[in-house]
Parts: sequence; structure tokens; C-alpha cells
Amino acid sequence: MAQSIADLLLRWRWGLAALMLVILGLSASGARFLGFSTDYRVFFSSENPQLLAFENLQNTYTKSDNVLFVLAPKNGNVFTARNLEAVRWLTEQAWQIPYSIRVDSITNFQYTYAEGDDLVVEDLVMDTDHLDAAKLKKIRQVATSEPLLVDRLVSPSGHVTGVNVTIQLPGVNQAVEVPEVVAFSRDLARKLTQRYPDIDVHLTGVVLLNNAFSEMSKHDMKTLIPLMFGVIILVLFLLLRSAWATLATVLVILLSIVTAMGVAGWLGIRLTPPSASAPTMIMTLAVADCVHLLVTFLQGMQRGEDRMEAMLESLRINLQPIMLTSVTTAIGFLSMNFSDAPPFRDLGNIVSIGVLAAFLYTITLLPLLMLLLPVRVRPARSHSVAAMDRLADFVVNHRHPVLWGMIALVAVLVAFIPRNELNDEFVRYFDQTVPFRVDTDFTTDNLTGLYSISYSLGAGGSGAISEPAFLRKLDEFANWYRQQPEVLHVSTLSDTMKRLNKNLHGDDPAWYRLPERRDLAAQYLLLYEMSLPYGLDLNNQINVDKSATKLDVSLKSLSSNQTIELEKRAQRWLAHNAPASMRVHGASPTVMFSHIGKRNIRSMLTGTSVALVLISFILVFALRSLRLGLISLVPNLVPAAMAFGLWGLLEGRVGLGLSIVSGMTLGIVVDDTIHFLSKYLRARREKGLSSPDAVRYAFHTVGSALVITSLVLIAGFLVLTLSHFQLNAGMGLLTAITIGLALVADFLLLPTLLMTLDKR
Repeated sequence: MAQSIADLLLRWRWGLAALMLVILGLSASGARFLGFSTDYRVFFSSENPQLLAFENLQNTYTKSDNVLFVLAPKNGNVFTARNLEAVRWLTEQAWQIPYSIRVDSITNFQYTYAEGDDLVVEDLVMDTDHLDAAKLKKIRQVATSEPLLVDRLVSPSGHVTGVNVTIQLPGVNQAVEVPEVVAFSRDLARKLTQRYPDIDVHLTGVVLLNNAFSEMSKHDMKTLIPLMFGVIILVLFLLLRSAWATLATVLVILLSIVTAMGVAGWLGIRLTPPSASAPTMIMTLAVADCVHLLVTFLQGMQRGEDRMEAMLESLRINLQPIMLTSVTTAIGFLSMNFSDAPPFRDLGNIVSIGVLAAFLYTITLLPLLMLLLPVRVRPARSHSVAAMDRLADFVVNHRHPVLWGMIALVAVLVAFIPRNELNDEFVRYFDQTVPFRVDTDFTTDNLTGLYSISYSLGAGGSGAISEPAFLRKLDEFANWYRQQPEVLHVSTLSDTMKRLNKNLHGDDPAWYRLPERRDLAAQYLLLYEMSLPYGLDLNNQINVDKSATKLDVSLKSLSSNQTIELEKRAQRWLAHNAPASMRVHGASPTVMFSHIGKRNIRSMLTGTSVALVLISFILVFALRSLRLGLISLVPNLVPAAMAFGLWGLLEGRVGLGLSIVSGMTLGIVVDDTIHFLSKYLRARREKGLSSPDAVRYAFHTVGSALVITSLVLIAGFLVLTLSHFQLNAGMGLLTAITIGLALVADFLLLPTLLMTLDKR
């Protein structure tokens, strides 16, 4: 069968090449539809419960997407006339940011006080040109004692302050809208530092988070792909020692990438940092097919065969294993469709398309190229084959110690798997060279946190937020949160009501408490709302019919487990202390990212199980042996288990990026196993060799190719570790470790299992 197909492939090589070029052209034309997503929400499926809760919150109140300018005067004191002038200037200019609907700062904070029987509402800083020491002292006193400002827009010591701009994106084209907002904001920050050189400006916020994802995608595509090409060309040339073979391989890789990305465009896939790494993975995986075909082809020519004869034999021997490895690798990546994070689904689909395209180009275009190009064969490099022969002799002669040694190694590493903690921190998706990460860390350390939890707390009916009993429970809940060590700031309507009650009792501090009657609370609220200027209303805190209010909690930099545990404590408090209308779950990007890792682990376990079953059936059918098919599962499953055990020993934290590695690598590690088994079975069935001699034959014929492909795969995924996006970097490192351990398993564990269990 393989002989007939190999004959057809070579006989019709020109027609097949033309067909492949037509497919290439049709696929590549879809690349024009590719775009970059600039929304962190793409990490969550449409049915994700945390996303649904957050969207419901944003539909009820003013959206919380924001740009936060953090101003750090070099003199360490915000409350000077010059520095307050800078804050006021920035507050006024920030209204010009595209899609801005609200700007909050200490200068335009709506300060309230009593004047006779009247309530006066005005900006805290009215005129920066006439600020004497007494006025500056008063402003500082008000700002650093106001619960709505401290640890939100000003630090308790007054050394930094923030200007928060609320952004409401139209959502028509976020690929344009988000960069537009960020570019304007960065330009505004630059103008501020030029105008006030004694003030440092740091930019953070949800819009900057969105933009960081997009910038990482583009940066990785510009840097990692060229670097990967360089690594592959270098490694291939050093191992194959043939410039023409290297060139042909690079061409196959390029065509595979173009095909996959073009089809992705036709499918409407938008690139994100995870899916943007697809070209790097495709070029790494495409190498494996080419290397196996080329190594056998070059070895045939070294034995004196002509090109056609050598290529025919190479196709005959390698066609089935290359096809099997391509299919199983594609299945492994397609299992990522079980992921709860759509970017990883996209990554799996793009790479699967690229792997299958690489298979087609390898068996059609690569043979044609090698028959056309002036390939010269150097004398056989006996040292590499000799090294494989020596390794084979060692494994055969010491099969029992090697087997038990591998079993012990596997057992030891697997024992460390429980040391891994499912934990994540989404700001740490970016390393410390990324400006967004640097500015966010500064903000968390000095002012407030990007991490937050928000609650829409129902009062039980229209207008019921003025009910004294509800306000008391709201205040109790806010105070409970303030006592938690993870909390930086709590913003709640009850603080505003206390201040209004004090103002309307002659600013007597003794009246800084909640109103005791509903009608009074409603009057205070109405009077206050009527006095607020445009853009600074209470829509960010109160829903339309005043039946619910939002409570915002700003947090320190927390891991996903810490966030989930804090929210669980809040739920216990609400269950024991609050009425039913207030028993709601918190919602925010922080909560969403905290749950996504564990949700993804569960969904990927299902996907990996499905992929394992499919791959097992394929191997049993292809190998025509249930026993060998079951034996092959061991070296396919063990590498990922060993890798996660080693990861538990070295690192111990598994987040969103690593949660897909087991499914992703399942198909990759099958590559070595299939090629080794195919040569082993050829020796057993065609040559009638014993099990130990068949193992020696497999090492002799395919050992060098396995080393080459593994080194290229490891080098390729190690390139991902250079990404500034930690999801990709961690995923690349753990995948490289898994592939390295897979080679060890296929050289030491698989042969000893075959000699032990396949004696007939």
C-alpha cells in the first residue's frame, strides 16, 4: 500500500505540486481578514458565568473601563500649588480623551459643606492661582480624610495622586478604538511631563490592560518568528549538513504558516497573544515531517542510490508514520477546543491546520524540490549512527536495570505533581519589561490596585436604597471588607450618605452617621444629585430606579486562589448577616481571571481524555496490534506527567497558560513513539528480527532523526520563553521540558517495554 502511494506521489509530482500551489493561493488570500483583538474579554467564552455576571454589572451601572494616570511629584508632596495645578490641568485635558465619559481627581472631587441651611457642592480645588498655606492645608486635610479619595485617588501620605478617566468604547472596532485611547493618553502623559518636569506619570487601567494584550501579540510576531526561523535554519544546517535540504524545509515551513494563517483569516479568527504564537509552533512542528523524510533520503543517497530510488524508499518507509504523527498531533491541538478560553481554542485550530498543511507539502512539494535541487551528499556521518548503535547496545544489554530505573524516575517525578498549585495573577501575565506591568506595580504599591471586586447590592424595591436598614447593612459590609488584609479601598454609597448627613446638620462631626429616616436619606440624595455637575453624577453607583447600589472593593495584587478565598469569605458574611436581596456574587475582571485557570484545567482534562481515546484507536488500528497500541500509550502519557512533576519541584504554580500543555503535547510526543515503533515493526515483520535486534534496528535507522526533530522542537518552544507575555513563556518552557522527557522515554522506556512485553 505504502509502495503504491509512494509511486503515485512521485509519478504525479508536478500535478500535485500545482494543486498544492492552488490550495496555497486560495488559503493565503484569507490573510487579509486577520486582525488583533484588544479586549481581555476574549479569554472568556460567551457562557462563562463570571463574564456574564460582570457584563450584567456593566449594563446596570456606568462601565468601569478606565485609564488611570498616577502622578508622583518628585518632592513627595501632591499638595503644593504647582502640583495641584498639574492635577487640575490634567483633569481638564483628560475630557478630550476619545470616548471618555467621566474624569475623577482630587481637584474636581465634589466637596460638600453647609452654608446656613444650604448644601454647597463644589470642586475641592477651585483656583490654583491663589492657594496659600492655609488653603493647601485645608485641601490636604479634606482629601486625606475622605473615604472616597484615600487609597483611591490620593495616598494617605499625599505623595501620589491619581486622575481616573472612565472610558465607554463604542465597541464597533476595538482594534482601532483601544489603541486610539491609549495613544492619546500616552501623548497627554508626555505633555504633562514636559509642562511639569518635576512630576512622574504612570499609566494603568483596564484600557491599558486591553492594549497590552494587543501589543504583546504584535511584538511576539515581529520578534519571535524571525528568531525562530534563524534557530531552525541553524539547527537544521548543523544536523543535516545540507544547505539545499535546509532551504527546502524552510520553504515547506513558510507555506504551512501562510496556509494556516490564511485559513484562520477565512474563519474570522482574531489574533491574541496565545494564538499569535501559532506560527512559531507550526514552523517547529513542520520541521519534524521534513526531517524524517530527508534523513532517510540522504542516507539512501549515501548508500549509493540515485535520487529517485532514495526518495521512493524514503516515502515508502516514512509515509505512514508521518501521516500518523500529523493526524495525532492535529488531534492533540484540536483537543484545545475543550478549553474555556477561546484564544487557546484558536491556537489549537490554527496549529492543527498548519500541521496538516505541513504534511501535504512534505509529501508533495518536498520530494519535488529534492529531486530538482542540486543536492550533494557528503560522506556518511557514521559518528551519529554509531552513537545510536552504542545507545541501542546499552539499552538492550541492560534492559532490566534501565526499565526499573525509568520506572523509579517516573514514580519520583510524578510524586511531585501535588506540589503544583492551580494559581494565577493576570497582571503577571506580562513581565517587568512591559510598561503596563511596571506602572501597575507602582500604582498598587503607592496608591490603589487594578485588582477589584464589585457587588450590585439590591435594596429590595424601587427607591429602597434610602432605607436606613439597607444603608446600615451596606455600611457593615463595607466595614467588614475594610478589615480584610487584602483590601486597599472600599467605595460605597453609605460614606456619601454619612457626609451629607453631617453637612446638613451644620457640619457637626457628631452627625457623621447614616440618616435614621428614609425620607431624610432620599431628600439628601436628591439634593446632592441635583447639585452635581455633568459627568460626575452617581450613575456609577446607583441603578436607574434606585433599587440597588454598587460597592467597589480595590485589592492588593492577589493570586487567583487568594481572590477566590476572599470572595468566599464575603459570601459567608452576606449569608449570615445580609437580607436575600444583598446576597450576590462579586464580579470583575479579577474574579473572571481568578476562576478561568481552574475552569480551563477541568475542561482540558475532558479534551485530553477524548484526544487520548482517539489517538489510542488510531495507533491500535495503524500498528495492527492491540498489545503494541497499549504499550505505546505509556511513553505518550508519561512525559507530561514527568514534566508536571518536575514543574512542581522547580516552580509549583500552574496557571492559565500551563493548563493546556498536557493536551497540546499529547499529539506532539506521539511523533517519536510512532516513528520508533514503525521501524521496530518493520524489523519484526519484514525482516523477521527478534525483539532486541528490532530495537537495535529502530535505533540505527531512526534514532538520529528523532534526536534532530526533538532538538528542533525543544529549540522552537524555548524561543517562546523569550516572550514578554508570561502565558506563552511558561507554556513554551513546560512544552520543551515535556518534549525532552518524551525523547528520554522513547529511548529508554519504550524499548525496554517492547523487549519485556513483545517477546513473541
